[in-house]
Amino acid sequence: MPLKKINTILAAAFILFILWFGTEFILSPETTAPSFGLPTWPSGDGGGFLIIKGIRDVVLALVLGVLLVTGHRRALGWVLLTEALAAYGDMTTVLAHHGSMATALSVHGLTATLMVVNGLLMMRETRKVAAAPAMPASQPA
Repeated sequence: MPLKKINTILAAAFILFILWFGTEFILSPETTAPSFGLPTWPSGDGGGFLIIKGIRDVVLALVLGVLLVTGHRRALGWVLLTEALAAYGDMTTVLAHHGSMATALSVHGLTATLMVVNGLLMMRETRKVAAAPAMPASQPA
């Protein structure tokens, strides 16, 4: 299978996964929150923070989607690499707050690492295109 097709499938899977997960946090934060990996529900009126997390995820997915649909594949690679930091941050947050190590590593850590791999593959796919200088067409003699 060509690298471009693999990259497209992986990027589309990330977009759909992040969009689904973000939407779940917006629509039903109280039922989705336990799957995040933190040990307890936020005290007080913490539900709003979970909705903010959902909105963040939806926006991250939409940015990736726009780049994929418009064909900006090199930019998509850079953004995948950058957005992986959000998933690594989620992993760190779960671990720092004594949450589930299994969830932190298997959900957040694995997602982030796969995003890095997809971003690097995207950069590799577009490396030759980005490095090739523009050559004027040769004129017949």
